[in-house]
Amino acid sequence: MNHKEFISKLDEARIVKAIAEAERKSSGEIRVYISHRRRTDPLKFARKRFVELGMTQTRHRNAVLIYLVPLTRQFAVVGDAGVHEKCGDTFWQQVSAGMGGLLKQGRFTEAILEAIQMIGDILAQHFPRDPDDRNELPDRIVRD
Repeated sequence: MNHKEFISKLDEARIVKAIAEAERKSSGEIRVYISHRRRTDPLKFARKRFVELGMTQTRHRNAVLIYLVPLTRQFAVVGDAGVHEKCGDTFWQQVSAGMGGLLKQGRFTEAILEAIQMIGDILAQHFPRDPDDRNELPDRIVRD
């Protein structure tokens, strides 16, 4: 994943729209973070950003962060305690495998969209939308 190619091919509007659509089906929250820095341990930085973005503060502890590092061709997917409790390691491995295959093919937007779809489906299954639900976190892509 060439950094400049990744950025130029990313369809941000489709990603933000997919996040909003996935979140309409559940009380969960999904964020996408793109680091423009050289990170060798994406999981470590994803966990750090997860906390810094206030993602541990959702009402049902059901937020998920998709963290991408184009410079090192790596990514991580981190879910809060409530989500992990419901779906377990196997789910995260499935999301990562789906993303990884599409990223290797240069299908950057599709990789993120597939992950959002999978995460949205599991959130809808385990965390149905509350009648008083509100969007707790912004849907926009975060960058550093």
